[in-house]
Amino acid sequence: MVDDAESAFYWPASGNHQRELAAFWPSHRSSSLTDPVAQIVEMLQPAAAHSKLVSGAGSWRVTHRGAERPLYFAILEGSCLLSFDAGPSAELLAGDFVLLPPGAGYAISSLDAPEVEPCHTVRADGEVRHGRAEGEADVRLLGGLCEFRSPDADLLAPLLPRLIHIRGEERFTTLVRLLVEESRAQRAAREVVLERLLQVLLIEALRSTPTAGSFPGLLRGLADERLAAAIRSVHEEPAANWSGSRMAREAALSRTVFFERFRRAMGMSPMEYLLAWRMALAKNLLRGGTVGVSEAAERVGYSSASTFSVAFARHVGVPPARYAREAARV
Repeated sequence: MVDDAESAFYWPASGNHQRELAAFWPSHRSSSLTDPVAQIVEMLQPAAAHSKLVSGAGSWRVTHRGAERPLYFAILEGSCLLSFDAGPSAELLAGDFVLLPPGAGYAISSLDAPEVEPCHTVRADGEVRHGRAEGEADVRLLGGLCEFRSPDADLLAPLLPRLIHIRGEERFTTLVRLLVEESRAQRAAREVVLERLLQVLLIEALRSTPTAGSFPGLLRGLADERLAAAIRSVHEEPAANWSGSRMAREAALSRTVFFERFRRAMGMSPMEYLLAWRMALAKNLLRGGTVGVSEAAERVGYSSASTFSVAFARHVGVPPARYAREAARV
């Protein structure tokens, strides 16, 4: 055990979950328990909220000046244009899935976007129509807000890519086709099914996003074979005495080269990554109500509760004991 930002961290799984996994996989190193992306996605609890069916016909344009939460679009049929306040435009085609970062200024429009934004019409079936009110639509899409239900979202979300555009993935084609069928049907529990399908789309987007030249984050780090070796080794042996030097050895790089390469790919230093993950895990443990401060400290790599409490209060904003009490009341 060590008492600094280079310390180990621990991924907790419930006793029942561990026993179920052990029945199928003798080694704890298999499956999502040691997959960094799966762990972070599971803790973030991504969900699709406030979805709506949107169509466009003729010449139309919708401008957004920045939402507080990420936005997603699944193009069901046809095509449209996505333009940003800064940066190139992109044509979106049927089967595409896009996740936009919060705060981004953008416009979605017909390929021949008008200068003036026309009014929209809400049709009898609830579909929002932009452009020509009557007749067949040129494009139809499902859009809405993405939310992370985890209280740790502020700690974990920066590890993920800020902009995702998926195209040509067979799994996405299947999921989008299911979305089309479900969005057009009026079956029982339609909204629940749509939410579950969209949640799967979000998780698939995080797993499938192209990483070359993408924004810094965990997926870009895992795309680098050297960095991935270090990151996965840490997740495979979470209770080990990890340090920056040991991670560099796992990556077969010098410490200086490793730190520079890690920061460039991940957008943070190895120690910042470990510390953010460790604090998220500690919060998760304390919220459960069955682990005290001393045990939580030990399980995330601290040899004393006092040192852990200082670090926790500095990064979370409140002492761990108070955090646990407030979480229990909620």
